[in-house]
Amino acid sequence: MFDEPGFPSDPDYDPTAPKLYTFVYCSRAADGVDDAEVNRLIVSAQRHNLTCGITGVLVFGSGVFFQWIEGPAAEVRKLIASLHGDPRHYDIVSLDQSEEKRERLYPNWQMERVGADDIREVLQDALESAEDENNIAALKRILDHLATRSLESLGRAE
Repeated sequence: MFDEPGFPSDPDYDPTAPKLYTFVYCSRAADGVDDAEVNRLIVSAQRHNLTCGITGVLVFGSGVFFQWIEGPAAEVRKLIASLHGDPRHYDIVSLDQSEEKRERLYPNWQMERVGADDIREVLQDALESAEDENNIAALKRILDHLATRSLESLGRAE
């Protein structure tokens, strides 16, 4: 009905919305990463992200990180590269990486921490839709970790 020329096909489409790059991932915390370290990480990220136009949310619970990052493509890609070199976590699984014109989901959050008692459901959903074999294996390791809640008993190469 609205796919005719001159009519927007998506009623929620906003032509003035910025083009945002989104990266959503989960990972396992390295040994020694605790709430205090995560709080220091948040403070540092807030300063950095403010200057780069990046916003998002970080969930940390049961030794697992889940993060949603959004912002200009070049800046988010630089951040992704630094995340892959950060020794505070491993088994990084990309859950979504895309670019589109839309409003920010977290417009006033340069990086906010949201508590999570249990993020199994989010990770299980990710596992069910994952296609990449490396991501599937990493998600299974993360879910196994959550089942035992023991970082010390889990090695990086399983």
